Amino acid sequence: MDGLFTRVKPIYILGIILALAGFTHLWNATGFPDIFYDEGVYMERAMHVLNGLGLQDRYFHDHPFFGQIFLAGTLGLIGFPNSVHATADPDLLSSLYLAPRIIMGLLAIVDTLLVYLIADTKYGKKIALASALLFAVMPFTWVMRRILLDSILLPFLLSSILLALKTKDAKNKHVMVLLSGLCLGIAIFTKIPVFTMIPLVAGLVYFNTGKNPKLLVLLLLPVFLIPLMWPLQAVGAHQFDQWVKDVIGQTQRPSYGLPYISLVFLKLDPLLFILGISGAIFAIVRKDYFILFWFVPFVIFLLLIGYNQYFYWIPILPVFCISASCIVVNLLERIRQKGKVLPIGAILGIAVFGLVSTLLVISVNVTSTQFQTESYVLQNIPDNDTTVLASPVYSWILHYVFHKENIPNDYSFILFNQIHTGKILLVADPHFLIDLNRGQKLQALYNDSKTMTTFDKDLSMYDVSSYPYSNIKMNLDGTHVEVKIK
Repeated sequence: MDGLFTRVKPIYILGIILALAGFTHLWNATGFPDIFYDEGVYMERAMHVLNGLGLQDRYFHDHPFFGQIFLAGTLGLIGFPNSVHATADPDLLSSLYLAPRIIMGLLAIVDTLLVYLIADTKYGKKIALASALLFAVMPFTWVMRRILLDSILLPFLLSSILLALKTKDAKNKHVMVLLSGLCLGIAIFTKIPVFTMIPLVAGLVYFNTGKNPKLLVLLLLPVFLIPLMWPLQAVGAHQFDQWVKDVIGQTQRPSYGLPYISLVFLKLDPLLFILGISGAIFAIVRKDYFILFWFVPFVIFLLLIGYNQYFYWIPILPVFCISASCIVVNLLERIRQKGKVLPIGAILGIAVFGLVSTLLVISVNVTSTQFQTESYVLQNIPDNDTTVLASPVYSWILHYVFHKENIPNDYSFILFNQIHTGKILLVADPHFLIDLNRGQKLQALYNDSKTMTTFDKDLSMYDVSSYPYSNIKMNLDGTHVEVKIK
C-alpha cells in the first residue's frame, strides 16, 4: 500500500471511497431493501410531530424521542410531504419513502468519513482508508439504507468517539469533552442500548486528558442528563410505572437472540463477519482496548437481552471494519517484512468482492408490490364507513398524506379497540401473517374477510439461500400482499 500512497494522495482515495459509499447507499433507494414494518412506525411518528401533534403517540415508552424529532426536523426542512407531490400512482408513492431514505444514505456517507477519521487518529492512514473502504462497500452495510433509529444514532456515536480521541492533542479540552458528551447523550437519547459505549468514550477522555476527573464529570453530565428527559417526561405524565414496564418489556420480547443474529450476519456477509471477529481476537492478543471496549460491552448487552434483530449490529459495524482492516494490514505488513511483495490487491480484492456482492443485491427491486398495494387501497376504499387495517408501512401515508378517515396506526388496533365502521379493509402482508398468533381477533378478521386482490413479486430468478442473494431473504415483507374486505 506504500506505493499507492506515493502515487495518489490519501485525500483523493478518500474522495473515491465516499463516492462509492454514496452509490451503495443511494442507488435504488426505494427498490431495496423492502419497506420494513419499523420504518413505517418511525415515519408515522415523524409525521405526528410534523403535524404539531406531539411526541410518541403510541407505544409511548418503547424508545426515546430524538429519532422522531430528527426525522421530523430534516423532513420539515424540505417541506415534506407537500414537496413530493405524491399521487396514487405507484411510482409517485415511492417518492414518499425516497426522501427519508436519501437522508439515511447521506448519514451513511457521513458515517464513512467518520470511520476514516477515527481510524486515522488511532491507527494511521493505511488502516483508515481500508476501514472506510470496507464500510462503504461491504454487503451487510445495506441495513443502514433503512429508516431505523440505529442508522440515525450512528453519526452521533461516531462523532463522540472521534472527539474523545481528539482530546489528547486538543488545545481546548473542555470544549472537545463537552461536545463528545453531547453527541453520546444524543445517541443514547435515540436508542438506549448505546449506553454500552460509555466505558469506551469515558476511558478515552479520562486517559487522553491526563486522568482529569473534572473533565470526566464534564463528559458524563450530558451523557446522563439528555436521555434523562425520557423518563422525566413519563414522571410528568404520571406514567413512570408504565415506563418501567415498557422498557423492560421492550428487551424481553421473544426472539432467537444473539446466536441467531450472528448467524444472519455470517450468512449475509461472511467475509466481513469472519474478518471482523478475527480482528477482535487479534485485538485481544495485542491488548487493543479501543477495539475491545467498543465491541465487547455491546455484544454482552445483546447476549443478555431477550430480543434481538439483525440490524442491532449497526452501532458496531464500524469496529467490524476497523478490526478487519487492522488484522489484514498487519498481516500484509508482516508478509512484506519477510521479503515478499506486499499484495496491495488484497485489500482492493476484498473491496471489489464486497462491492460486486452489494451491487448484485441492491439492484433488485423488492418493493414494487408494496407501492402497488398502497395505490390499490387509495383507489378502492369503498367509502368513509370503512376502517383500513394495515401495517404502518401503509397507514401513515393514508392518514397523513392523503388524509383518509378511519386509519388506525396499524392492524393491532383491532386487538384493543372496537371497530365502529360498517366495513373493514385489511392489508395482509407477510408481517401481518407472522402476527396472527397475537390474538384470535386478528385470525378471525383474516379468515372471515374476502380477498379483493393479491400482489406478488416474482423473485424466483434469485437463489435466496445462496450468497450474496441470501440478503434478499431478509427483504420479503413486500413480496406477497393480500387486500381483503369484511
